[in-house]
Amino acid sequence: MNQNTQALSDAGVSIWLDDLSRQRITSGSLKQLTAERNVVGVTTNPTIFANAIAAGEDYEAAVQELAAGGASVDEVITALTTSDVAEACDIFADLYRSTGGVDGRVSIEVEPGLARDTDGTIAQAASLHERVARENVLIKIPATQEGLEAIAATTAAGISVNVTLIFSLDRYRDVINAYLTGLERAQQAGHDLSKIHSVASFFVSRVDSEIDKRLERQGTEGAAALKGKAGLANAHLAYRVWQEAFASERAQALLEAGANTQRPLWASTGVKDPALPDTLYVTELVAPQTVNTMPEKTLEALADHGQITGDSVTGRADEAEGVLDALDAIGVSYNEVVELLETEGLEKFDASWAELVQTVQEHMGQGAQA
Repeated sequence: MNQNTQALSDAGVSIWLDDLSRQRITSGSLKQLTAERNVVGVTTNPTIFANAIAAGEDYEAAVQELAAGGASVDEVITALTTSDVAEACDIFADLYRSTGGVDGRVSIEVEPGLARDTDGTIAQAASLHERVARENVLIKIPATQEGLEAIAATTAAGISVNVTLIFSLDRYRDVINAYLTGLERAQQAGHDLSKIHSVASFFVSRVDSEIDKRLERQGTEGAAALKGKAGLANAHLAYRVWQEAFASERAQALLEAGANTQRPLWASTGVKDPALPDTLYVTELVAPQTVNTMPEKTLEALADHGQITGDSVTGRADEAEGVLDALDAIGVSYNEVVELLETEGLEKFDASWAELVQTVQEHMGQGAQA
């Protein structure tokens, strides 16, 4: 096992790979990453699947068989993606059991077009859970205002959820509340709380990308000194929100009844700015009971030269507040940025879904031409 990834794991961080493909499954690449890079979970999204389907011939036979049977584009997408996720879940099955359901997890996302549709999200979350038919699947639901009740309802049904697209601290508090509400309903319905798990995906690099653009436009020395700091500050404050929320009487009562904490997950951890260290959103986000989901490029950078020196988050909330205060003092609005990022995030979700639909349509069309 690589010493750097092992050090991160030893520090209490679960390494999840932000990628999946049929080739990665059948070639043994995923198993190899679990053995050599401490990878203990996988996250997916429509762009990941679009890239996988476009990249090679691994899906051709399945696409043509489904198309020949009269399947629609959406039905083909569901069949391909849930099949890959189920197979990845099987690869992680032993790990899932040995960690009591904490790791060995594979995430699959509800259709982005449902992000503002509470009932539609609830229905599709249940459908995807049933289709994958593996205990260790996580259903990804975006943390929109409309998504909050869907998170609560899905959790109440005993389904484990990966809450995605979280940018703001206020919305994160809402997400934790939705999870606790879902657990309380699940308890009333007689579900085994120990079987319900959740992560809350807090996006990091996109915060820096947007705020740093605004700092560059100011062009002052003070603005330059704040570049590359907002994303980490936001995440450090999120970790304090998590600590405080799950220390509450409400949360403790559920934990004592067998429930699991909703772990913070650091997402969007690939560094966009070449002026910043390429492992920044890994080495500076080391804290117990967290998940870091990273693209393979970031994972390999960590393995090659990432320096893990222990917890780099706990106790830094006051420093983080100072960063956000300094941004506010020079006219960079935190609230405006996180609201914009949610809107853009949903647009990117829609674009990635459209890309996936187009990719699958092209492959179905190629079969018809042949």
